[in-house]
Amino acid sequence: MVTVAQTGSTNADLLAIARDGGGEEGLWLRAERQTQGRGRQGRPWQSPVGNLYASTLVRIVPGDPAPPTLALVAAVAVEETVRDALPAQRAGRLALKWPNDLLLGPAKLSGILLERAGDWVVIGVGVNVAHHPDLPDREATSLAAQGSATDAAALLDRLAELFAAWLAWWRRDGLAPVVARWGERAHPPGTPLIARLPDGEAVEGAFDGLDAQGALTLRLADGERRVIHAGDVFLV
Repeated sequence: MVTVAQTGSTNADLLAIARDGGGEEGLWLRAERQTQGRGRQGRPWQSPVGNLYASTLVRIVPGDPAPPTLALVAAVAVEETVRDALPAQRAGRLALKWPNDLLLGPAKLSGILLERAGDWVVIGVGVNVAHHPDLPDREATSLAAQGSATDAAALLDRLAELFAAWLAWWRRDGLAPVVARWGERAHPPGTPLIARLPDGEAVEGAFDGLDAQGALTLRLADGERRVIHAGDVFLV
């Protein structure tokens, strides 16, 4: 585990290491501050000192489940880590939202970004520990705002341990146990959602779990079951 005071992006740093052939599975890089942090689809990720900004490397080998499903592996590890850090009365409000967010009530607490370089997948995790942004299109919160006294370094120690365990289960037992845990930690079936697809289409329906490959399923008003493989998802 390596910690630096500042970098542009921990994901970008590990992508460069992977492309240069210097990667090692299990390496974690944490920055106290990022100057070019980013989320999905190139969105900027505000990165003040005090929050968790960290990335790790996974090398895909023959027999592994589909690499994009590492987002679910990371999500269940992040959720468990954050749950352990919150007061019990707040932890019960945590919920995973497909594809990569952890919410407390309606407010975003954490995000995950996957990027690939050859056989390597870089998994970036951002958790609002001490601060949370004022976003124009969604609510956000932080662990500090919810009564947690943890810090970013301690949070990453626990996350690295849990991610290693879930990664081993993913490799040994396949995706099914990860999907099952994800479903246990998601918002309840029937929760109204809108999925905005890459082509601009908006699909509104009720949360109907994940399919066996980890894709989101929505139950539409006419009863049709729609499978969503990519997009942004919002609570209605």
